[in-house]
Amino acid sequence: MTTTLNIGCGAGFWGDSGEAPRQLVESGQIHVLVLDYLAEITMSLLARARGKDSSLGYATDFPKVIAALAPQIKQQGIKVVTNAGGVNPQACRAALAALLKEAGVDLTIGIVTGDDLLPQVDALREQGIREMFTGDTFPDKPWSANAYLGAFPIAAALEEGADIVITGRCVDSALALGPLIQRFKWSPEDYDKLAAGSLAGHVVECGAQATGGICTDWQSVADSWDDMGFPIAECAADGSFVVTKPKRTGGRVGTDTVAEQIVYEIGDPGAYLLPDVTCDFRHVSLESVGEDRVRVSGARGRAPTDQYKASVTYQDGFRATGTMMIGGVDARAKAEKVAAAILKRTRRLFGERGLTDYRRTDVEVLGAESNWGAHARTRHTREVILKLSVHHDDKKALEIFSREVIPAATAMAQGITGFSGGRPAPTPLVRLFSCLVPKAQVPATVDVESISVLHAAQPVATPAVADPDPVVVEEVSASHVTRAVPLIALAYGRSGDKGDASNIGVLARKPEFVGLLREQLTADKVKHYFAHFAEGPVTRFEWPGLHGFNFLMENALGGGGMASLRYDPQGKMMAQILMDYPIQVPEDWIVRFGLNVTAGAVEA
Repeated sequence: MTTTLNIGCGAGFWGDSGEAPRQLVESGQIHVLVLDYLAEITMSLLARARGKDSSLGYATDFPKVIAALAPQIKQQGIKVVTNAGGVNPQACRAALAALLKEAGVDLTIGIVTGDDLLPQVDALREQGIREMFTGDTFPDKPWSANAYLGAFPIAAALEEGADIVITGRCVDSALALGPLIQRFKWSPEDYDKLAAGSLAGHVVECGAQATGGICTDWQSVADSWDDMGFPIAECAADGSFVVTKPKRTGGRVGTDTVAEQIVYEIGDPGAYLLPDVTCDFRHVSLESVGEDRVRVSGARGRAPTDQYKASVTYQDGFRATGTMMIGGVDARAKAEKVAAAILKRTRRLFGERGLTDYRRTDVEVLGAESNWGAHARTRHTREVILKLSVHHDDKKALEIFSREVIPAATAMAQGITGFSGGRPAPTPLVRLFSCLVPKAQVPATVDVESISVLHAAQPVATPAVADPDPVVVEEVSASHVTRAVPLIALAYGRSGDKGDASNIGVLARKPEFVGLLREQLTADKVKHYFAHFAEGPVTRFEWPGLHGFNFLMENALGGGGMASLRYDPQGKMMAQILMDYPIQVPEDWIVRFGLNVTAGAVEA
């Protein structure tokens, strides 16, 4: 038995490359294959699928993927852990078992259930449970309701002899933490180790995002995008791990690619709340220990809370989105006029039919840097895509909108073409309701070979707050001669979403830059820079171990995820927008540090 447990992630979402699991299995470098399929929108879609057909409600790609690799999985003794069960782990297991039987491969399949809270929604409503960010009351007719379970039920299933563990909703990182708990016999009180294992899961859970995918310095990996390697975490018993990828695959594993993934979708790095542990990632250390090998250590942990986070989805009216290309002189101005005319026309028609106004509208002129707001530089482009999204309580109103978008081609600006998909079809607008549920109300059941074991979570009192770190203010060069450079010359970063909040991690390329960034890139200045998006407060968190900061912008995504009308509902582009922010640096830094000042024109 090796001293490390090597965990490879072959899916970061439902729709990720079907080649990734095969790549990892055939590499011969892994002991555990994890596949992460679920997002909030996925849960609502799976719940609707199960409502129409009781044999559905899971990630239907999964059984075929594993059945095709089953002989190699069996031969190598690889364990498989996945949340592909969605809202119907039982049906997922049955589908996979049938395919394995057909292939003549004997693998034991275990499932973890208990996350589905739909049977409890009336009780939860009577308890007065409210949305954890907005305080809204519990929705009347939820489509799905699922608690984010932890890793110990997964570990229990593996301990019972499961070769494959299928869960419903659990925190993404638990898919990796569960096998680590089982292999190294970590206890519920091994908080530092649980935090480290959770970090390993967090790094690999999004697949190629840790191996150079969507990295700031994209030019360093662009030539190998066609054959991206997927991540492997080689985990030791003390919780430290090395991030790598299969040999002779594309991508790149460096301290920057790993750091970018660590900051992804994190709020306060000193209090990252998970079901099994409260994580403190502020002092995580990264060290390059070979080609495409980065050692990660320094995670700390404290007791978890006595509550699970739960994700509830429900319908809130309808939405529709129309897109069209508009070309010619003043294309941007034409697009804005066309959008205004369509909205004005449809509002008049609503009034004539006794329909109310839109709940929300969103106009984006793509190609004219709409997402940069007042900082846009390309305003006179001759070719744009107009995207017009609308939200209404009544589907009939959006059917009018649908009919009145395409007539713009002959009634409005010359140069309109390229209606993507024809008439925009009204579809349900699904919202996310996040809340906290007492762990005592959510016992998980582990079922292996028809042997069921009730796995009750250990409720824990509110964890102690981590001691604040003293901020060491680095001395900034006293040179009076400065020059503006874009932030990307000094830092790299990654952004993501937490509901309707967007986080942007900004990490200095050199420790010497931290003091200057702290001085100039304040929370107030970031809020002002994103004034067109950031409706709520902006908080800056120190991240000393990674030489940077994490910014959390609340109410910045137009409702977030499924409810947002934007083309970037999950804030994936926010870091790229901030990379243009002008930073004044001492003139001598340009040569001294070899700063890339040609990354983009910088506004004063």
